[in-house]
Amino acid sequence: MLLFEFLLAMLPILWLIAALSGLKMAGHKACIIALFITVLLAAFYWQLSAACTATAALEGILNALWPICLVIVAALFTYNLAVKTGAMDLIKKMLASVSRDKRILALIIGWGFGNFMEGMAGFGTAVAIPASILAGIGLDPISAVLACLVVNSTPTAFGSVGVPTVTLASVTGTDILPLSGNVVLIQCILTFISPILMVFICGKGIKALKGMLPITLTAAVSFTVPWFFTAQFIGPELPNIIGSICSMGCLVAGAKIFHRKPDESYAIQISEAEGKESSITLGNGIKAWSPFLLIFLLLMGTSTICPPIHNTIAGIKSTVTVYAGEGGNALAFSWINTPGVMIFLAAIIGGSIQKASIRDMMQVFAITLQKYWKTILTICSVMATAKIMGYSGMISDIAQFLVVVTGSFYPLFAPLIGALGAFVTGSGTSTCVLFGGLQSETAAALGLNATWMAAANVMGAGIGKMICPQGIAIGAGAINKVGSESKILSAVFKYFLLYVILAGIICYAGSLFG
Repeated sequence: MLLFEFLLAMLPILWLIAALSGLKMAGHKACIIALFITVLLAAFYWQLSAACTATAALEGILNALWPICLVIVAALFTYNLAVKTGAMDLIKKMLASVSRDKRILALIIGWGFGNFMEGMAGFGTAVAIPASILAGIGLDPISAVLACLVVNSTPTAFGSVGVPTVTLASVTGTDILPLSGNVVLIQCILTFISPILMVFICGKGIKALKGMLPITLTAAVSFTVPWFFTAQFIGPELPNIIGSICSMGCLVAGAKIFHRKPDESYAIQISEAEGKESSITLGNGIKAWSPFLLIFLLLMGTSTICPPIHNTIAGIKSTVTVYAGEGGNALAFSWINTPGVMIFLAAIIGGSIQKASIRDMMQVFAITLQKYWKTILTICSVMATAKIMGYSGMISDIAQFLVVVTGSFYPLFAPLIGALGAFVTGSGTSTCVLFGGLQSETAAALGLNATWMAAANVMGAGIGKMICPQGIAIGAGAINKVGSESKILSAVFKYFLLYVILAGIICYAGSLFG
């Protein structure tokens, strides 16, 4: 009976894997069919009433629109407006002055800046913004998204100023600082190897690592060390932010020390006209980067690390319970203090600084919505599916089956459960809510360290985001390749398997000493 329920509950997930990787179906179509399958299963087998099914789906859609889709549209609007004003051309030239090597720029933007965006905002910005910039300066678009998806797996635990780990501590009743320490400890190996894989992916093979070892190790060490100690001794709010700032500074310096002469086989192309332009003044540089600088300032200024501002605007929100059944989650809509609003505000102010008119902004916004409506539909469908699976009991049945089957070897599979949650929900925070309690309760039943197993859950959640349809849709939209979701999934899946296997081995080894 348990096996039968497990297989039934897995049908929507198996369908998504088959549709995206085997049938090469467009993401929005595959996800709508997955939603339909989930509705039928929830209604006819798990006996979820029509009202509960409909309101669960509605809760998922509302949660998808605000804040997730808001952040994605804001990030893409920011990039498209920078293209419209010509700022991206200037940014490309400025980055070329640091290095013309695509691999180094991938590390600075995809690794350093991407980890910073995850630490400040999360919700897909760490894929959408870096991938769009990397594609804009000349990297292969699919490789850019693939690399950003892979390296975004480990910073997830401390994304959005630490929200997933803070949530996990609340769900499991664990002290926040020991949990933060275990999270960073269990992930440090995967974090260290991530920039190596980024160079491998962006350079399209092992040859790309030739001559790149010093600066790649600089990227790994300069992020991982401050990230590790910040999580151990300060908490989950600042590791990504502090680590990424240290890493970006070291990478810029390292590019000047280790790569004075660019490798032409990996060089970005600068047009003759761009090469003849006069040197960039400080004022022009600040103007070009103004939207991204403002994103940093606004997100930093309104985060919990700036209590006076944060506390003043945090209460400007509406809370509503949508689900018609018992145990419904209260949805909170923060109307000001949410990353999407701050990114939109930064884009508008930055666009004004770059002399964009209101008409230009409205035109770019309309084009952005027109281009990416399929991405929005995909994310809404995935979130609706996740909510129905959660409220009906499908997700808990999947997890319970894995617990029963694995027994004493459960730590090998604990990250996989977290990955499964992220595949369905697309969110590290939601995965912690879904499976955090299960992980700690199972650990207690098996005599394992509950804090370590909770950390395994959030590690798995980050890994699962590599292959979740929502994240892949964000990446495809960011590089203007809507419809390429199946190609991205096929390319990223081998890295997902590598990470989830390594995560299981690390988790099991750590549990022996717990």
